[in-house]
Amino acid sequence: MKVKKIGIVSLSSGILGEDFIQHEVRLGKERLEKMGLDLVFLPHALKGMDYLQNHPQARAQDLLEAFQDDSIDMVLCAIGGEDTYRLLPYLFEKNELKEAVQEKIFLGFSDTTINHLMLHKLGLKTFYGQAFLPDVCELAKDMLPYTESYFKELIETGTIKEIRPSKVWYQERQDFSEKSLGQAMESYPDTGFELLKGPGKFRGKILGGCIEAIYTIFDNSRYEDTVDLCEKYQLFPKLEDWKGKILLLETSEEKSQPALYRKMVRALKDYGLFDQVQGVLVGKPQDKVYYEDYKKILLEELQDKDLSLVYNINVGHATPRCIVPFGLEAEVDVKDQVIRFES
Repeated sequence: MKVKKIGIVSLSSGILGEDFIQHEVRLGKERLEKMGLDLVFLPHALKGMDYLQNHPQARAQDLLEAFQDDSIDMVLCAIGGEDTYRLLPYLFEKNELKEAVQEKIFLGFSDTTINHLMLHKLGLKTFYGQAFLPDVCELAKDMLPYTESYFKELIETGTIKEIRPSKVWYQERQDFSEKSLGQAMESYPDTGFELLKGPGKFRGKILGGCIEAIYTIFDNSRYEDTVDLCEKYQLFPKLEDWKGKILLLETSEEKSQPALYRKMVRALKDYGLFDQVQGVLVGKPQDKVYYEDYKKILLEELQDKDLSLVYNINVGHATPRCIVPFGLEAEVDVKDQVIRFES
């Protein structure tokens, strides 16, 4: 399925509507149009941070409309944030999302992990790993080559056939102003997928996302009602749903301290997740901060679990980013440095 029209939604932060970011929005819009794509911003996507913070129902309405609009082939998230769980009552109280959804491409990462779990609950296959503002609107002369190759594959074929490691990783930008337009990011050699434990070849359907976002389903330290709301609408898959799957975990731009990272891993461990999954794929931490610390924690916490643990995947908050299909049968082959997907 070739994508012809993209609908952009702001399901978390409303930053896309702020004046200080319009040079990025224009750049992204031009890039998509050069690819021959039609582009529509859903009605509330550009309303700004304050409005969308105060109106989660407006964000939910945009998601419903994006799925209901038959002309939209791909729903592309603007960026992440931290409170998309607040959309739950407006999407599930009266089966609103269930009645609206149809099979189309949904792409986003970070806090959008929660939206992926919403759509998984309804049986939809989704795509994790890129978003409009951080990827399509990248300030360099062009989209980052590795990132662009996966984005183009998705819009041209409707799926991703395989993921291989990036040869480089990039230091994140500090300056997103117009002064940075056309400026390249600093890059460093990357080292490929790293097998930390278990067999280097395994299969299963991938599900997961940003560990900080997932942790809010189990812990109220960010907002006092996340656990109750997520339990009420049964957002997180039951243990039996994880049987034989591959868990994807990546870390946010918050660069969580190792003590918090251990706490988050333990929350998933206590839930029993690591007793169900075939393997765990772990994204490269942003700017390689706590790279060795996170690795050590995973090995310590999962040493007695019968699973494969693969580190340093180019997905999520570390640049560049691949795109990971959720819900397709995957074969991970660390020796050949590839993850293949069956369509």
